[in-house]
Amino acid sequence: MRMNQLAIAPSQPLANDPFSHSSYLVQRPFWTLLGRTFKVFAPDGSLCLFVRHKLMTFKDEWNVFADESERVPLLRIKARQAIGLNIITDVFDAQTGALLGTVRHRGLKSLVGDAWDVLGNGEAVVGELLEDSNGLLRRMLPTFFGMPLIPGRWHLSLGGGQAASIEERRKFFVKEFELKLDGSKVNPRFAIATALLALMRELMRERG
Repeated sequence: MRMNQLAIAPSQPLANDPFSHSSYLVQRPFWTLLGRTFKVFAPDGSLCLFVRHKLMTFKDEWNVFADESERVPLLRIKARQAIGLNIITDVFDAQTGALLGTVRHRGLKSLVGDAWDVLGNGEAVVGELLEDSNGLLRRMLPTFFGMPLIPGRWHLSLGGGQAASIEERRKFFVKEFELKLDGSKVNPRFAIATALLALMRELMRERG
């Protein structure tokens, strides 16, 4: 049986480990023609992760790669259902196949702001991923040359404590988000994957 690794402290990070940082800058172009792309930068400005989400997929499934060559997948994010309100999504280590964690979208309860339950062993609820900003109002207001009038904010909590936060930056013609992690509370790979899941949901809503 695959073990849920989200609450297990990560081992000693390797040299140049992209998951060893406490903060990241997530960037995506305001307009994307060939799928949905995200670049994740380390604090020193170097590219450490890359995501391209294909437009036509039956089930929502995508990989997080080491770079833009897309040759080395590091994480796999895969929905269990093709359609539904409370879709369950698993996060896997792409190298070992180990299950890192699971989230379940709250469906109709996410009308004002997106919300997910974080599921642990036995699929018991052990935390949540929440949009803190008023998503409904924010999405009704137009952007100004691509810059949001109301920046988005999200947080990931586990066991009653905050494990990660995401805050949108005000930028023209590009979407930028600052991701901060508390590595002592959550496996960084799971935290990064769930942050990208929230931002992917945001982009899909914008594009329809």
